Formats: sequence, structure tokens, C-alpha cells
Amino acid sequence: MLHLRLSAPSDRVDAVAQALRATAGVRRLVVHRDGDAPAVVTADVEREAADDVVALLAALRVAPDDYVLAHLDVVAPEPALQPAADDDRGPAWVEVLGEALAHARPVRRYRTLMAVAGVIAALGVIDRNAILVIGAMAASPDLPLCAICVGLVGRSGRLARRASLTLLVGLLIATAAAAALTALLDLADALPRGFELSEHGLGTLATVDEFTVLVALAAGVAGVLAFQTRASAAVGVAISVTTIPASAFLGVGVGLWEPGRAVGALGVLAVNVAALVLSGTATLVVQRLLARRRPG
Repeated sequence: MLHLRLSAPSDRVDAVAQALRATAGVRRLVVHRDGDAPAVVTADVEREAADDVVALLAALRVAPDDYVLAHLDVVAPEPALQPAADDDRGPAWVEVLGEALAHARPVRRYRTLMAVAGVIAALGVIDRNAILVIGAMAASPDLPLCAICVGLVGRSGRLARRASLTLLVGLLIATAAAAALTALLDLADALPRGFELSEHGLGTLATVDEFTVLVALAAGVAGVLAFQTRASAAVGVAISVTTIPASAFLGVGVGLWEPGRAVGALGVLAVNVAALVLSGTATLVVQRLLARRRPG
């Protein structure tokens, strides 16, 4: 269940309220008036009606700054309004779009976490410690990649470009952090004795094969599905399994100035990102097609 709150001039509020009342899925609509001040309209909106309500408000020329559509957690007394455990209808598209917009900017927290993930993953590559690499995946919020998929499916070039730039910035930061750490350890002669990037252990991160593509395709599906539930931790792990290890390996290769290994890791990273975007976008397309065919 969602909650709508909007303000409108007194001479227009009746028309807006009437149109909303005629929209299926809008319930308990109330108009609040206070003299000559803009009137306020509140209503509960079922998830299935959210996209229709947003389209209606746009048609009525209600500015986006004049209304808010927020989540309403229903505890009691109507069990019918509470989401069922087997509810697979998914969120409204406007919810998915809102999440994508929120994660399409390279905010400070995102940049910091990507740097931290790059450092931890680099230590995992250097120490050949898979646990550290897994920990780096959990720290990495690769949510902009899901925002790219949403932008492509929603035909929002601006969102797709912004999220792509954010993802690029994040991966560059992770790679740069891994490269800087590796160079400093090498300069301080603190690398493990006889260490070299090889095909053993985590060295396969620099090689593209059929498993690389299959894992990335599966991760894209899992990441987008988790993204729709706003489970950021699950999204990060699902997607980062194909981005952070390759970014860290790339950074270590750059830090040790081993161009061959670095280019190989860069190829893996490029293939992974392409596969993630492909499968994530396809998942959203299929979901939207199924939602349109489902009877109301």
C-alpha cells in the first residue's frame, strides 16, 4: 500500500480529487482545506494503481514537486492490505524508477564504499584469500548497474547515462584503490615473498570463458530482483561477484605494472558488465510484459 499526499490550488483541487476518486485502486481520499492556502489531498493507493495515478497527475499538470507517493506499512486492522508471503506481483514501476533515480548518482558514501571494497579485494587477491574477496563484494554497492537497466527499459536516456557514469566512477575508484595499495606494498617490500599474478588461485579472474558469461547473466537476474525489494546488501553481493574481483585484479595488475594481466582482467570486467546489463534489462522487460497480461 502507498500513501499519496499532494497540494493544489483551491480552484483546481476539486477536479484533481474527482479524477483520483474515479481511478481504481485509490481509497480513503480526503481533501484538507485551510482558507486561501493551497488545499492538500491525501489518499491510500494500491500498488497496482501507482503507475496510473502518476500518469493521471502528469496529465492533470500536477508538478512532481507538488506531490509525494510514499510507502505505507499497514500493520492493522485490515490483513487484506498487508503483503502476503507468496505475493509475486512485484513493485509498481514508479517504485522501481524511484529506487533507480536514488542510486544513479555517485554520492560520497558510494564512492567511499567502492574504495573500501577495492582495498579489501586487492588484499584478497594478493593473499589469495577468497574470504576477503567475498567480504569486498558485501561492501560494494553496485546499485547503479540496476539503475542502468531501469533506464534502458524505461527509455530514459538521461537515467541510463547518469547511472553508467556513476558505475564507471565506482569501478575506477575500486581499481585505483587496489592499484595504489599494491604499489605501496610493493614499494615497501611488503608483498608476500615470491608473489606474482598467475593463473593459480584467483588468477582466473583475468580469463574470460563460458562460465564467466553464465555467472554474470545469472547475477544480473538476481541483482535486479533483489533491487526491486530494496535489499541493497543482496544486490551488492549478487552483482559484485562479477565486478569487484575483476576490478581488484585489474588494480593489482596495474600496481605491479603487469599489462598482460591487467588487460585480461579489464576484458573480464567488460564482459561481466555487458552480461549483467543484458540479463538485468531482459528480466525487467519480462516482468513488465507479465504485469500487463495479468488481470487486475
